[in-house]
Amino acid sequence: MKIIGLTGGIASGKSTVSRALRELGAIVIDADEVAHTIMEPGKPAWEDIIEHFGSGVLNADQTIDREKLGAIVFNNPERLQVLNQITHPRVGEQFKQIITTLRAEKSDAVLFMEVPLLYETHMERICDEVWVVWVDEETQIQRLMKRDGLSREDALKRIDAQMSLDEKARRADFVIDNRYSIEETIASATKYYNNILANS
Repeated sequence: MKIIGLTGGIASGKSTVSRALRELGAIVIDADEVAHTIMEPGKPAWEDIIEHFGSGVLNADQTIDREKLGAIVFNNPERLQVLNQITHPRVGEQFKQIITTLRAEKSDAVLFMEVPLLYETHMERICDEVWVVWVDEETQIQRLMKRDGLSREDALKRIDAQMSLDEKARRADFVIDNRYSIEETIASATKYYNNILANS
C-alpha cells in the first residue's frame, strides 16, 4: 500500500483536491473527520476539552461548538497548544488503526492522509511521499476571510498558527498550485495520481 500525505494550509484548497482524489478512486482519510469522531460527547478527548475549556464550548446537544473553541484557541497560543496535546495523539492513534486495517484488506491501495498539520505532528514520517496544496499568503488570507467571515487580523492569527505554506512546499515531494481555476488544480492532482497508478 502506498501512503501519501496531503497537506497545505487553512483555506489553501486541500478539500478540493481530496474530493477529486476520492472521485478518481483513491482512499482518503481526513484528519478533521477523525478529530470530529474523537471529540464526540462522552469520549476521552471530549471530557479533556470540557475539563480544560469549560462547558461554555458546548452546543445544546452537548457536542463541541468548534467555532467557539476556535475563537478561544486562536487568540491564545498556550490554549491552542493544550488543545493540540489533547487531540493530536488520539488522531494519530486512529490513523494507525485505520492504516493497519487497510493494509490487511487492501494491500495494493493508494491511501491519502489529508492532514492540515502533517509536518507539525511529524506524520510525514509514515508517508511514502507528501503533496502540498499551495497558494500565496495574500490569496490564502482573502479566501479565509471570505469563507469564514473573518477579519483580516483573525484570518492572519489562524494562518500564523500553522507552519507557513512556503515552508511546507519546500519540504513536499509534489506541490499543487491552487492559485488559479479549480479545473487546473484538479488537472494537476489527476496527473500526479495517474502517475502513481502507472508506476505501481
